[in-house]
Amino acid sequence: LKTLGELTARSREHDVQVMVEGPGHVPFHLIAENVERERQWCHDAPFYLLGPLVTDIAAGYDHITSAIGGTMAAYHGAAMLCYVTPKEHLGLPDLEDVRQGVIAHKIAAHAADIARGRPGARDRDDALSRARAGFDWKRQFELSLDPTAACAMHDETLPGEAFKTTEYCSMCGPKFCAMRLSRSLRQPPQPSDET
Repeated sequence: LKTLGELTARSREHDVQVMVEGPGHVPFHLIAENVERERQWCHDAPFYLLGPLVTDIAAGYDHITSAIGGTMAAYHGAAMLCYVTPKEHLGLPDLEDVRQGVIAHKIAAHAADIARGRPGARDRDDALSRARAGFDWKRQFELSLDPTAACAMHDETLPGEAFKTTEYCSMCGPKFCAMRLSRSLRQPPQPSDET
């Protein structure tokens, strides 16, 4: 980072814009310090990271370890996250690998935006929570980061249009749905014919 800081200063002397690429592998507990040092040593140049990956044991799942690190880096002020695919360190990614990497890092960036209190960051989450509590499956799918995948996962165990209006999913079923039970507890008791 110190060398990158020197190069940043030299570039700026010649009116060259600079963005600094950070390391791709940083233990979780050192990410905040790494971002802060970049800010100091690189003269507040925009900082982007490939994650960073927080562990090296997850071959085939580097998009997840990278997104974990990316959330922390973005929370502490990284300007941009560069996605990492599941095939990182294993092979050339295909289109599905890229899609998985981008989705993981969109989640990471969104989580950091929420944690940083970015205006409007929670709006979609709140809308999805309301749709979930109201069993509005169509709206839940629409608000999901990957509507096609969300709908397909729902339909694997509850296929057919009739199940898009049910007040439960296959995880808890109709008897044990926490949202359904909570709603019934909030409703005032109905008078019976005997009273």
